[in-house]
Amino acid sequence: MSEFLTDAAWGVGVATVAPDGTVLDVWFTRLGLGEAPAGAAAPETDRVGPAGTTSKGVSVVVKTLADEPVDTADVYLRLHLLSHRIVKPHTVNLSGIFGLLPNNAWTNHGPIPAEDVNDARLRLRAEGQYLEVKSLDKFPPMADYVTPKGVRIADASRVRLGAHLAEGTTVMHEGFVNFNAGTLGNSMVEGRISAGVVVGDGSDIGGGSSIMGTLSGGGKEVISIGARCLLGANAGIGISLGDNCVVAAGCYVTAGSKVTLPDGSVVKAASLSGRDDLQFWTNTQTGVLEVRPRSGTWGELNAALHSAQ
Repeated sequence: MSEFLTDAAWGVGVATVAPDGTVLDVWFTRLGLGEAPAGAAAPETDRVGPAGTTSKGVSVVVKTLADEPVDTADVYLRLHLLSHRIVKPHTVNLSGIFGLLPNNAWTNHGPIPAEDVNDARLRLRAEGQYLEVKSLDKFPPMADYVTPKGVRIADASRVRLGAHLAEGTTVMHEGFVNFNAGTLGNSMVEGRISAGVVVGDGSDIGGGSSIMGTLSGGGKEVISIGARCLLGANAGIGISLGDNCVVAAGCYVTAGSKVTLPDGSVVKAASLSGRDDLQFWTNTQTGVLEVRPRSGTWGELNAALHSAQ
């Protein structure tokens, strides 16, 4: 079970509010832990958008991040704290957030209630403007709200707000990072980092690979990858990896997978979860999933691709 921070948190920013009063999103221009500093006032704004939405300044205070969030603005503050790298995944309580986040149409004119898209499109067409709907989702892309220093993201739509990307992380075009998940150091992400998953420094998540999260079949088990690991292309895991581990290309290791050890005995992969210095692969002659101790390096990350410059 995660141990949540008991710190207070604060933020001031701009909320998008639907005509019925529903808060669609909040962009925090200033935020932090502890008590708000003097002069941290909400911006003054009152702009009407294309679907009758209104931009309004907001100020949010959370007494303790260990408590469950109470409304949409509270959730957005916690997601911003994660993406600004002020807090790490699993250190803030995000229980019940799906019931607090509206499902918005994310457009080039900001968030719009999904049911109001056609009215907004007609209004904009009459003004000679175009409405682009980028997604229908509860979470917006992180880069529309937070652009952390020292990261590269080839397709910003594939990193959700609430992702934690450490300096030196590269997310390639097919890479994906969900909320309350991400990296703790230099990492190459060409596969999927699902909700709740944390990847250690110097690890490579290969193209087409997948890591089970708490929203994708992993249940309540929090999956993590240690430092200097390689998850090969089209591979996947439903167990945690310790440091210096390799999962060969095309090899999928779930908690219930039967794995053959070097001595010929067979165990469930769950019993190996979190151990260091292991290599998993599928024997191409027998089709058997095998594991053995490993040492040395798999080649390591290309330092030039992960420079903070």
